[in-house]
Amino acid sequence: MKAASMNVHPSLAIGQPIEKLDAISPATAPDVMVRFEGIAKTYPAYRGKPGVHALQNIDFAIPRGSITGVIGRSGAGKSSLVRLINGLERPTTGRVVVDGRDISALSGRELRLAQRSIGMIFQHFNLLSSRTAAANIALPLEIAGWAKADIRARVAELLTLVGIADKHDRYPSELSGGQKQRVGIARALATRPSVLLSDEATSALDPQTTRAILDLLANINRELGVTIVLITHEMSVVRQLAKDVVVLDAGHVVESGHVADIFTHPKHPITQSFLAEAIGDSLPVSLASRIVSVPLAGGQAVIRVQVRGAGAGDTLVARLARELGLDVSLLSARIDEIGGQHVGSLTLGIPLGTSGGEDATTRTLAWLSQYQFPAERLGYVA
Repeated sequence: MKAASMNVHPSLAIGQPIEKLDAISPATAPDVMVRFEGIAKTYPAYRGKPGVHALQNIDFAIPRGSITGVIGRSGAGKSSLVRLINGLERPTTGRVVVDGRDISALSGRELRLAQRSIGMIFQHFNLLSSRTAAANIALPLEIAGWAKADIRARVAELLTLVGIADKHDRYPSELSGGQKQRVGIARALATRPSVLLSDEATSALDPQTTRAILDLLANINRELGVTIVLITHEMSVVRQLAKDVVVLDAGHVVESGHVADIFTHPKHPITQSFLAEAIGDSLPVSLASRIVSVPLAGGQAVIRVQVRGAGAGDTLVARLARELGLDVSLLSARIDEIGGQHVGSLTLGIPLGTSGGEDATTRTLAWLSQYQFPAERLGYVA
């Protein structure tokens, strides 16, 4: 399932500087669900350990109703970021505004009330072993003071929503990992939050269960309009579910934008490393084993090109052959749907001269650069 698309004002793009956000008219301001304004978070020295600058110069906005991925390595600042959103931590400087409220300025009862509109799902589920699935989901409603009849009705509704209505009376020890996470998601939705924070929620699950949980989150986003923030170190999770992505490294936002843009034009080395792990080497083994580092007379240069859009791969090969008059070979191809757009990687064979000359390769790379197709030369084959 794919996340719901929405019309977002151009000035609300991920990574937009806050000074521009502050100038948003009242008609467009409600389109922002979460925004970070000049955020820094520093943890002081403790028991001889030096202080830590967990976040620095954080300025970006998350549109209402969107699914946004926040990705980074361990220690990048992801956990600090999510704890600022739900008010469990306060920024050292700056403001965190959630649904129009400065969450960083609230305390006591006001903060507790605001936190009811921010649901949280966790990597290790955090279920109470002494409570059934239904009782775990009911817990935040009991704390909020709901009537028993209303709690029963809401719990039944949520169990159906997450697809485990038949697990009402099961204890966590009787549930699979995916079922436990479904209980965790239902509990997070109990008080009808406007924001759902997913903190590495699929990291403990196998790939098939991960896909099912991400499909469930996409359905929740589409059906309920809940803004979802995915905190993860897995680009594959971002690729499947998110529309926008923010890349953190050493407490800084190093790259941000639409997922398809980031996948096709990664600028920062940390983003490039994430993509290499997520996509892997798309070359067939039979081709990869033949590639050498020096030109071969009468052989081919192997070029990998990133393309976007349905049918873009076929169009690219046809245009190259027509406009440059080359006998281009399509050696391999991989097409994914990322952020609602088709994104592909094509591996092309460009003919070398009889003496190994690369005139055709040079012209091809110049043509690709002219039309802004990211490309790299991988080597040569006979």
